Amino acid sequence: MQMNEAIRAGRVVVLVAASLVAGSAGAQQSSTAATTLTIYNQDFALARSTVDLDLKAGTNEVTTTNVTRQLEPDSVVLRDPAARVPFKVVEQNYDASIVTQEWMLQKFEGKTIDFQVSHADAPPTIVQGKIVRADNPPLIEVNGHMQFELPGTPLFPASTDGMLLKPTLRWQIYSQKPAKLAAELAYITHGMSWLATYNVVAPESKDVTGSERGDIIGWITIKNNTGTDFDNARIKLMAGDVAKIQDFKRPMQFMALARGAVMDAAPPPPEVTQQAFDDFHLYDLNRNVTMRSGETKQVQFMQAADVNMKRVYEYDGSGLPSMIYGDSYHQTDSAWALGNNNKKVNVRIEVKNAEANHMGMPLPAGRIRVYRRDSAGGMEFVGESMIDHTPAEETLKLATGAAFDVTGERKQTDFHVDTKARSMDESFEVKVKNQKASPATVNVVEHLNRSMNWQMVKKSDEFTKRNSNTVEFPVVVPAHGEKTVTYSVHYSW
Repeated sequence: MQMNEAIRAGRVVVLVAASLVAGSAGAQQSSTAATTLTIYNQDFALARSTVDLDLKAGTNEVTTTNVTRQLEPDSVVLRDPAARVPFKVVEQNYDASIVTQEWMLQKFEGKTIDFQVSHADAPPTIVQGKIVRADNPPLIEVNGHMQFELPGTPLFPASTDGMLLKPTLRWQIYSQKPAKLAAELAYITHGMSWLATYNVVAPESKDVTGSERGDIIGWITIKNNTGTDFDNARIKLMAGDVAKIQDFKRPMQFMALARGAVMDAAPPPPEVTQQAFDDFHLYDLNRNVTMRSGETKQVQFMQAADVNMKRVYEYDGSGLPSMIYGDSYHQTDSAWALGNNNKKVNVRIEVKNAEANHMGMPLPAGRIRVYRRDSAGGMEFVGESMIDHTPAEETLKLATGAAFDVTGERKQTDFHVDTKARSMDESFEVKVKNQKASPATVNVVEHLNRSMNWQMVKKSDEFTKRNSNTVEFPVVVPAHGEKTVTYSVHYSW
């Protein structure tokens, strides 16, 4: 029997989708407008659309398929935005059981159906098999024998009850009198996420420490793994740490939607705008976007040229973190403060996020990649780092790695404990070497962690405090030379 003969005989081949949406008799299928999405960078979104209601006096049944497969049912809000029609939602049902071959096999478990068998050199034939078990792997009885695979493409009756092409919301709505209105539908859905990425293009290196001019481009990457297409949707993005209880159980059949994404670069205009909203920041793409299920879309949201950037070298010889102690704390082990004897000098780029620096937009958290132009004008990748949400007027600190030609050494030169006087004295020598062709300014960082109370009694160079027990010596290391910092500190408790 050919494929079209099977269909004429009242069967349907379930490979892509069924051809029927079931609903209650007399149910009102709503028409809907384009969806507005506010996407949070925590794998969820707030979806808003309208549902056209044509209510009769009494109880009405209304359905809509303009929802996602990962909707949180108890988050649904259906209301009259103008508060003029006093209708009441008596009951709400949500069905995300989209028809699949597995669903249909379970529906017909224990029954005999037709299977279409394909042949390379002959027309398809039909065999009958009983679905003994539908779960993977399925167990089928064919001609008195059991087999653990389908004998062919299963053919199901086209009149099968309960088949859904799309997830469906169904309401029982009571109205005292007839009314027509465009009701607002809002709900939380999982499977939508966004993140910010930034590309910094620095000029050709001149082997100097200090200011240089570069460009920064920011992109928003949006991923739609909801299992639902959104046509011509208005998209907004919420940046900030919004409290959200992550107890939603994602259906396994939708996990694969995160794979095989398609990149779709959107044109720059119109500009993305932002505004403070509650204790967060809301970014508006200011245009409608079509988001297909499984699609990843990128939109440029900021571009700043001729930005002043500062390259900074930092040497933290101990590699120990800053610590906060109680009044009774003290550490008398002479080897304790030696740390991991780090020799690497870290490099970072600092950028002031200010209008005076051609920036000034609050920047959402994300990854920043840094490129530097070479002598031929090409670009090379020189490092990347993550930034947190950064307000305007704050400074971005972008770690790009460790310097090749600038290194450090650190050694303890003296240590003494006086238990009677409840005190310690310690001295260090920190040496920074520079094999670059130009001087380098290096911030030498030291952590004075042995006790809460300390006093710098000797020092070769001036220092500043980062916090209560971390100091920083900014020193200039000559080209092809070295610089030594020495200091002695007195601890007491």
